[in-house]
Amino acid sequence: MAWIVAVIAVIAAVAATARSYRAAQSEQLAVAHAELAERQAKSAEARTAALIDEIRQLARKRIPAAALALSHPSAQVPGLREAAEVDGAAARLLTEAVQAARTAVMEERQRVDAAARAAMRGTSAKIQSLLNQSQQLLHELQHEYDDPRILQLDFRNELALRRTQSTAVLCDAWPGLARQSSPLVEIVLGAQSRVAGYERIKVANHLRDERLALAARAAEPLAIALAELLANATAYSHPDTDVQVTVQQSGGRGAFLVVDDAGIGMDDDALDRARALLAGPSEVLLTELGDPPQTGFAVVGRLVVQYGFHCHIESSPFGGMRTILRVPAHLLTVLEDDHSLSALAPAPVSATPAPERPAAPAPSGPPDPLPAEAPSGLPSRRRRAPRPAAAATAPAAPAAEQMPRTPEQAESSWAALQQGTLIGRSVAGRAPAPDADAHDHLGDQDDQGDDEK
Repeated sequence: MAWIVAVIAVIAAVAATARSYRAAQSEQLAVAHAELAERQAKSAEARTAALIDEIRQLARKRIPAAALALSHPSAQVPGLREAAEVDGAAARLLTEAVQAARTAVMEERQRVDAAARAAMRGTSAKIQSLLNQSQQLLHELQHEYDDPRILQLDFRNELALRRTQSTAVLCDAWPGLARQSSPLVEIVLGAQSRVAGYERIKVANHLRDERLALAARAAEPLAIALAELLANATAYSHPDTDVQVTVQQSGGRGAFLVVDDAGIGMDDDALDRARALLAGPSEVLLTELGDPPQTGFAVVGRLVVQYGFHCHIESSPFGGMRTILRVPAHLLTVLEDDHSLSALAPAPVSATPAPERPAAPAPSGPPDPLPAEAPSGLPSRRRRAPRPAAAATAPAAPAAEQMPRTPEQAESSWAALQQGTLIGRSVAGRAPAPDADAHDHLGDQDDQGDDEK
């Protein structure tokens, strides 16, 4: 019996030990589960906090920065702040939200810009029509009244008309003026007359053919583009400096209009933006041109795209900027000889003849030979031989083509000669007859006078 009791006691002890082990193991497992749940809760809380921070940054910084980058490409758009705390799906959704906001802003800006362009096209057309009527009326008044104030009004009307044309071109409208094929130099003068500082603009004509002209469809657009470049050059240079315009002709590449100013120049960012606008981008929003909008380069870029011009800007040797406007060869033509050029158009520099010295009168006698020590390539003075006395006193034979004088004309000539002789004798007395040396001396004075002229 004793051994049965001992076995039972052992079995009970083993069971109790097992129960206590299982209880301890369950307790440890519960503690582990509790710790894991706590860690998971803390991680979820951290992810939730990070996601909330990312959403807050998305609303306050990322979307506004993305909208700003549409107008200023150099603006930085911030990314995710806590990329490790946000899972991949949430990060993708946040990036898609930024792209969607960018697309929505761009579409809305394009819609608003298109509405603004349409409104400005209609307004510009009406204003341009009224300004053209005013210009016609001012021209009629100039023929009726000699008042310089009418010229001032006409010039201010021309300035307003140029601004209206530029606005219309920027809004994809027709320039509003049709012209015939016009000489290139006259187009330059027309553009000069549309700028406030026209008196500072100096034009140099280096064309080989002064009748080189521009086709009718591109004449007015070129005048508008050049006027915008000249207005920019005069506005950003000192009033005491000149703006140089050079008109050149190339062999097979067309013609070049080079505008140089001594202005303040541009920094690298402004120069890059100017080159981008002059290249003629596919679309330029009015809201991207600043406040107030700076439309000059944008207008030129629009005309470059429409008519095939080419415009480049760089630093000028004069200290400011140099703008080169190239007209392709297929837009150029040569006018007929019966077409009269403007009197104000500058003549080509290469075609201007050099001033010629007047020919010296032929000497009456053979000239003295050159001295032996004088170089043959240098000019030397030559003494005129004295005239014989018979030749000095012999009357000159009348020319065959000389018109006969009337008795009244002959009487007047002799009376003037006698009066001059009497006055000279009364002042200086009777002078001795000149001899041969005196003739030689007078001949020397005549030669010196010819050399100085």
